Amino acid sequence: MPNESTKQEVADRFQELLASVQTLTLATANAEATPDSSYAPFVRGADGDFYIFVSALASHTGNLLNNPKASVLFMRPETASPNLFARERAVLSCRVENIAKDDIRYHEQLQALQDKFGEVVGILRALPDFHLFALHPETGRYILGFGKAHTLNANDGILSPLL
Repeated sequence: MPNESTKQEVADRFQELLASVQTLTLATANAEATPDSSYAPFVRGADGDFYIFVSALASHTGNLLNNPKASVLFMRPETASPNLFARERAVLSCRVENIAKDDIRYHEQLQALQDKFGEVVGILRALPDFHLFALHPETGRYILGFGKAHTLNANDGILSPLL
């Protein structure tokens, strides 16, 4: 059984991984359940949700609108991984919410995206086909390497070792 300092170290490392990347890998499915993978720049809200701003021209946007579930992957870069068979990564299953333009979060999170990624977001905001989605983590796994997997309880943020 891991001690409290080990649990805290794992939790800190998990948060550091999320903070170290600017894009997430996104897995969605269309109406026929055909999988599709893509990526998107994101910001993380104070609520713990991940916010992405994506074009309706991308297949993942239609998938998210029609099937509001997604899996997201955060991965330590290959260059920072001593063993590519055991890369540090987090995989989260998310419920997806299309944020309406009159929702306060729409303006707050778009401003956060613009603060993080610059004026390109200001340009994209003017385009009518873009959607802001909140990805609400429900379950997940955090893998530090071989034999070092943890489950994530998204309700309380607690990581528990897989046995």
